[in-house]
Amino acid sequence: MINGIINVYKEGGYTSFDVVAKLRGITKIRKIGHTGTLDPDAVGVLPVCIGSATKLCDLLTDKTKEYEATIKLGLVTDTQDISGEIISKKEVNITAEQFKSAIMSFVGRSEQIPPMYSAIKINGKKLYELARAGVEVERKAREIEIYAIDILDMSENEAVIRVDCSKGTYIRTLCNDIGEKLGCGAVMTSLKRIRSGDFCIKDAHTLSEIEELQKKGELESIVKSVDKVFGDYPSVGVSGENNKRVINGNQLDLPKTEDRIRVYLEDGTFAAVYEYSQRNKCYTPFKMFLS
Repeated sequence: MINGIINVYKEGGYTSFDVVAKLRGITKIRKIGHTGTLDPDAVGVLPVCIGSATKLCDLLTDKTKEYEATIKLGLVTDTQDISGEIISKKEVNITAEQFKSAIMSFVGRSEQIPPMYSAIKINGKKLYELARAGVEVERKAREIEIYAIDILDMSENEAVIRVDCSKGTYIRTLCNDIGEKLGCGAVMTSLKRIRSGDFCIKDAHTLSEIEELQKKGELESIVKSVDKVFGDYPSVGVSGENNKRVINGNQLDLPKTEDRIRVYLEDGTFAAVYEYSQRNKCYTPFKMFLS
């Protein structure tokens, strides 16, 4: 069975769940999960975890992201992107410098109110399900951080931007907020995720490419092993009694080297990431990856 992460290039028209369903059909493996929703119209990097690597989904979702997006001034829609119903249209009388200044003012930490058309759950219901039913609920603002924005192209009422940001950042909401700041409204007209954590778009594979590799028996050539995700942690090999301890998910009485370590069994199998406990003065399991 395959255990690892595939860097999928999600094409337009697919939901993130569609990608998971397609991969289950291609690989005949049920235990598959994605690491961060992309809207159906969006394209780009979607790391997908297979087998024991599904234990990484929450960790990979927490990683920083990088996007390329197009923002268009003068329109406001209910979804904050071009696919939604138009709420208002306004004439745009903004200079290039005003446009640029508004965009760059969002670099840094801020609070962002998630859009109604999102997969966030409130009282067990996804917001987009409520939105489609015509119900709008109050959403709490969430702290986000935008590390950098590069303006790649700009015209009178449109710009292409590259955004490096924290998890939980909605780029279409960023576009909407830029429009609000300028007083003319704005929508996102395209979105491409070019990086998610350490996974970059140049290394991503479409579903058709993945299917072809599976037919050739070469799928594992593009699967990133679980332990490589933790490449920054020092590796520790165990044997004897400690080998048994790891297999049973017990603590390890080892001298502290780093806060977290990669642990390998005596046969070379990657078993777990252990975390040092200051309270117990030993290493305890952080994530176990034995089947």
